[in-house]
Amino acid sequence: MSYSPPDPPHEVPADIVSKLDDQPPEVLRQVARFAEELAEYHEREARLAENEESNQVEERPEDLPDDVPSKATITVKEINDNRYYYWQWREGEKIRSKYKGPVDSDN
Repeated sequence: MSYSPPDPPHEVPADIVSKLDDQPPEVLRQVARFAEELAEYHEREARLAENEESNQVEERPEDLPDDVPSKATITVKEINDNRYYYWQWREGEKIRSKYKGPVDSDN
């Protein structure tokens, strides 16, 4: 562990770096968790939009529950330092989720 502050990525705007630099460690950890969840949300939105655009009818996976549409994708959510798979799909303007199971820690 270095005793000097880390260099911020060039892609992060200076005003964000400045605001983060003034925050206590617990707030920074909360921001990191939020940023990770927000990144997953944006990636999921992009995948769902891409799937809607392609309108490809794919074969229904065997483990897909009856109440989950075939257009659903699998995403990973972290809750209390545990990772879980969820089926997710769009219904109009809303994102719907259904629990699938824990992420195997051996992978």
